[in-house]
Amino acid sequence: MPTYFQRPENALKRANEFIDVGKKQRALDALYDVIKSKRHRTWQKIHEPIMNKYLELCVDLKKSHVAKEGLFQYRNICQQVNIKSLEDVVRGYLQLAEEKTEAAREESQQAVIDIDDLDNLQTPESLLLSAVSGEDAQDRTDRVVLTPWVKFLWESYRQCLELLRNNSRVERLYHDIAQQAFKFCLKYTRKTEFRKLCDNLRTHLGHIHKHQNQQTSVNLNNPESQAMHLETRLCQLDSAIHMELWQEAYKAIEDIHGLMSLPKKAPKAQLLANYYQKLSLVFWKAGNYLFHASAIFRLFTLCRELKKTLTQEEMQKMASRVLLATLAIPIPPPRNEIDRSMEADETVSEKQRRLATLLALPNPPTRQSLIRDLVRFNILPHVPNQLQELFQWMEVEFHPLKLCSRVQQSFDYIAKSEELGELRQYVPALQDNSLIRLLKQVAQVYQTVEFSRLMQLAPFATAFSLERVIVDAARYGDLQVRIDHRTRTLSFGGGLSVSQRDEVLEGPQLQTMPSEQIRTQLVQMSTALHRAVTFIHSNKKEVEREQLRQSIITAYKQNSKADHSRILSRRQIIEERKEMLENLNIQREEEERRLVEEQRKKQMVMEEERLAREAQERERQRQIQEKADREKKQVKDKIEQLKKQGLAAKIFVDIGDEELEKLNADDIMQRQTEQMDRERKELQAKLKLQEKKVDHLARAKRIEEIPLLQKACEDKKVKDREFWEQQEKERIELLVKEREVALQHRDRLTRMIPDKSKFMEQLMSSRMSIYKERLTEFNRKLEEERKKLLEERKEERKKQREIEWKLQREEEKRKKIEEEEKRKAEELKAIEEAKRAAQEAEYQERKAKLDAQAAKQRARELELEEKRRKEEQEELEKLKVERTKERGPVQSTGGDNWRGGNEENTSSWRSKGSQYKQRLCYRFPLPSPESVFIEMKVKIRLGVKY
Repeated sequence: MPTYFQRPENALKRANEFIDVGKKQRALDALYDVIKSKRHRTWQKIHEPIMNKYLELCVDLKKSHVAKEGLFQYRNICQQVNIKSLEDVVRGYLQLAEEKTEAAREESQQAVIDIDDLDNLQTPESLLLSAVSGEDAQDRTDRVVLTPWVKFLWESYRQCLELLRNNSRVERLYHDIAQQAFKFCLKYTRKTEFRKLCDNLRTHLGHIHKHQNQQTSVNLNNPESQAMHLETRLCQLDSAIHMELWQEAYKAIEDIHGLMSLPKKAPKAQLLANYYQKLSLVFWKAGNYLFHASAIFRLFTLCRELKKTLTQEEMQKMASRVLLATLAIPIPPPRNEIDRSMEADETVSEKQRRLATLLALPNPPTRQSLIRDLVRFNILPHVPNQLQELFQWMEVEFHPLKLCSRVQQSFDYIAKSEELGELRQYVPALQDNSLIRLLKQVAQVYQTVEFSRLMQLAPFATAFSLERVIVDAARYGDLQVRIDHRTRTLSFGGGLSVSQRDEVLEGPQLQTMPSEQIRTQLVQMSTALHRAVTFIHSNKKEVEREQLRQSIITAYKQNSKADHSRILSRRQIIEERKEMLENLNIQREEEERRLVEEQRKKQMVMEEERLAREAQERERQRQIQEKADREKKQVKDKIEQLKKQGLAAKIFVDIGDEELEKLNADDIMQRQTEQMDRERKELQAKLKLQEKKVDHLARAKRIEEIPLLQKACEDKKVKDREFWEQQEKERIELLVKEREVALQHRDRLTRMIPDKSKFMEQLMSSRMSIYKERLTEFNRKLEEERKKLLEERKEERKKQREIEWKLQREEEKRKKIEEEEKRKAEELKAIEEAKRAAQEAEYQERKAKLDAQAAKQRARELELEEKRRKEEQEELEKLKVERTKERGPVQSTGGDNWRGGNEENTSSWRSKGSQYKQRLCYRFPLPSPESVFIEMKVKIRLGVKY
């Protein structure tokens, strides 16, 4: 039943009392009753400490759902009055939860929890693993201590974000909590919770777009709101990149692009640069080299145009990155018109358009367009000479015999240069493109070439990688090539009927292939015939051209003035229309501004009226409530007085406050009578039940069950034995079959062992070279780090020795002080012991005197008591004698019965007398002799005659 408090301070005081005695749940219930009470809906200063104490108890008890209910109630209380209080409360709540989680993390051995989803801790797989795997004390500590706190912190972040969403008054707090949640996911590597958090933020943004007309909703047209949303989305993008969640990173990029497209003016240059940099990283991880190069190119253009402090080294580094990223784009396979017209799948083109939109490009880029932009924007002069030569060799010059050897020089320069260390990621893609260039140029020069010769032309390629490139080029239609494994040769341009492409050949070209010559022979013949006709009738063309020129000049002279006046009038009309549109825009803006101002004033007036009405209503409700409280208090006082009386305390146990208020004196007396009758009947029923209770029936059941249970156990053993034999037989048959199949596979795969061994030798040799290079680099770095660590340890030891010397000096001083204090304490202790011994001796002497006096007093009392007892005994003897004299002799009336009746009457009288005596003893039990003796003794001492 909820507890109602007249003042909120009383609830806080009661909660502190409960906490002092260890009843935190009772304290939490008391504070929750105040928070949800309708009487205390007006915000006061005391509400904030109540809410802080309430959230502190929720954190201690790990009750996030109770904290959520309290926070929503508190938001309704203080949203219109003091929103700063809500911010302080929420920040304190999250800080307390983070401190508890950090303390649990320090206590636990694991820094990261191996649970996929915190909302579903106990999965069937985890239960099975816990049943079959061992668990030590530390594992149990991690599971019991760290996991609940991490789950509690995650639920706290999610609930606070749900509490503050689409509220312009706490928008800054909302974004701070979102960024703290991203840091939480990074710290504890919570990928599932990171995905859920991104989905929640995306849903909240959808609510903002959907509910724009509410009073406290967030206005995305506000520059501050846009900046905060962009900051949060960039933090989300950084977190996704650090956690290697590339799909979430792409979704974050789409959200950032959507937010940047909202404002009318362009975003800041720093924001755009960060956006393009992250976007290029996502494209590189996705394997989309084309859009990666486009993003790098956009970043370079932006920095060169807007960054005024760009140095020559930064310019060279960025230009080199743009050049290598562009050259690393895979060379696209040529397609003819038929292939392009038959391409019905619009998914790829739609995807390309969406990616181009993220880069603010009107059309999807291509490799050729990016290379043209390199030349057009004059980027090549900013890169080193070795990289300029790389561009010349791969895109301009035609020299198949020296192409790969020249390109290898540039690769070596990139590998050795420390400034270009981050550009080494482009080397594998550049090697593949170099092999494609080599094959295309060799195809234009040779018809047949040996594979070994081709290996000599490509020193950085292995036989496996080169063969893979050749097969991919033939499959995608890059060139016409066939591999003859018998003679280990390559044949180029064998199919004369094949038409490769309709567009211009990409890259350096010496001559066309035979198939190209056959395909274009009719076009060449038509061109030659057209030139011959032009050569034969050369004057005719000039005459016709001169006549056309004269007619054009004549028409111009006739219509020049009219055209000039029409152009001037059209210009005037355009200017007038522009001026009219500007005036209309100004008027519309003024009208909108006026309407907004009127709406704001109207809302202010309505808000003032609403607050006045609410104040009046609160005052009226307060007076009514005070009157009702006074009446309830009077009734409760009367009932409390009745509860303290005997059986009345049991009457009101199961009665609520509402029923108590309706009771009067007659009802209370009637209920008391009913309660006494009910207790008497219950007592009689209990006595009857106790006489009937025996355990013979249960014992008989157990005796009958024993043979049946033994028989069932024997039957189960027989069935289990048969089932095990059947399963064992099936298992042996299955193993025999698997053995036969394995032998067949072994015989079939034995023939591939030589080829496999050869391939593995080549693969291991190539990897061994890479391993040696990396090992050399690692040893070098290790030696440098070792030297650095030795120097640091030397300095640390030196500092440690100084600290130890100082600590030793301080320890010696402290020991001297302690010895002096100990000596003084011993002296004081000796003095105290001497005083205590003297006092003890004095006390023993006084005690002996008092004991002697007490012994004399007891002896006198015993003498008096014995004397009084003898006097009483004499008085009793005298009393007996007097009564015997008064009674006289007893006369007999005949028979054996001295009372004058028969034996039957006597026995009946005796039985009735014994029954009456038992009933009398039951109601009024006789006192024991010890109690009688004690009572007599007390009366004698008090001087009362017994």
